[in-house]
Amino acid sequence: MTNADTRVVKVRADAVAANTKRGGDIRVTLSPRTVGCTSGFGGVLTLEPGDHVTEHYHPYSEEFIHVICGDLRMTLDDEPVGLTAGDSLLVPIGVRHRLVNTGDSTARCTFHLSPLAPRPELGHVDTEPTRQPGAASPDVGGTP
Repeated sequence: MTNADTRVVKVRADAVAANTKRGGDIRVTLSPRTVGCTSGFGGVLTLEPGDHVTEHYHPYSEEFIHVICGDLRMTLDDEPVGLTAGDSLLVPIGVRHRLVNTGDSTARCTFHLSPLAPRPELGHVDTEPTRQPGAASPDVGGTP
């Protein structure tokens, strides 16, 4: 960090509210809202056995996922990809994807999306009903 940059740049996952709209426990830790970043956002995801994140795509952003622990299956445009601890995966812009915990233990991953959509509400397009339709999407902030 330079002398001119005095923003808070550290955020604990347990200090951020969980978002469960699409399934799992999604916590956006680094975002325009939390630390004032401008190039993307990221955080952590926890999925219990059998749980999933509903299918969606990002019209403006690539998504980078790294599996910390657990056994997962990501479906990319209907093609399944198995993932386990230590695996990283790129979800290209515009590719439909759905993540399922296929193991018998809690799965944890980190994620990062970049670049930011022009407005936060344009960042995700759901292609199947969300787990909690009335719930808000993760609040990443940014200029509306």
